[in-house]
Amino acid sequence: MNVYDFDGTIFHPNCSALFAFWCMTRHPKLWFTYFPSAAKNLILYKTGKIPEYLFLRRFFRYLCLIENFDEEIGRFWDRYEKNISSWYLLQKKPDDLILSASPGCIIGPIANRLGVNYMATEFDREYGVFTNNLMYAKEKSRYIIDHGFPMIENFYSDSLSDTPLALCAEKAHLVTNKASTVTDWPELDAETLKKVRRKFDTGWNIHLK
Repeated sequence: MNVYDFDGTIFHPNCSALFAFWCMTRHPKLWFTYFPSAAKNLILYKTGKIPEYLFLRRFFRYLCLIENFDEEIGRFWDRYEKNISSWYLLQKKPDDLILSASPGCIIGPIANRLGVNYMATEFDREYGVFTNNLMYAKEKSRYIIDHGFPMIENFYSDSLSDTPLALCAEKAHLVTNKASTVTDWPELDAETLKKVRRKFDTGWNIHLK
C-alpha cells in the first residue's frame, strides 16, 4: 500500500485555501462576513497568540456558510481536478490511501473521482467543530497504527512534519516544486531520530536510518 499526503504533494496549491477563495468569488458576501475575521485569525496564529488547531477551526468556518455546498464542491473539482500531479496519476493504484489535514468534505469528492481511499480531518459543517483529531503530522501515523493498516510500501509528503509517518514506511519520498518533483526523504541524524521516537509509543517498525 502507498500512502500520500494531499496538499503540496499530489495537488497544488492547498485545496482548502483555494476552495475558500473559490467560494468568496462565487459568494461575494463572504468577503464581508468571513474574510475579515479569517485575516485577523491568520495574524493571531502567525504571531503565536492562538494555537494551530484553533486557527484552522476558525479558518474552516467558511464551510458552514455555503448553503449549496455539494454543488459548489463538485464545480470546484470540475475546475481544479487538473491540478492533480501528473507523476501521481501515472502510478496511481486502487489501494492508495490519501491522508490529509484538509476537511473530508473537500478531500472526499476528489478521492472518489480518483478511485482511491482517503482519511481526512472530520469537520462538522453544521456546528463548525472538528469531530476527530486534526489529521496532521503525528496524527497520521497514529491513525495508521490504530487502524491496523498493512505495511506502507511508499509514503509521499511535501512536509517534514510528516516524519512520524515517514518512519513507518519502507520507503519515504519528499515532494517539492509545487508538487512536481519527487526525491528521497532526507536522512535523519541520530539526535533527530531520538527526538521523534521519544514523542511516540515504542514498538513501531521504523525503516528510515
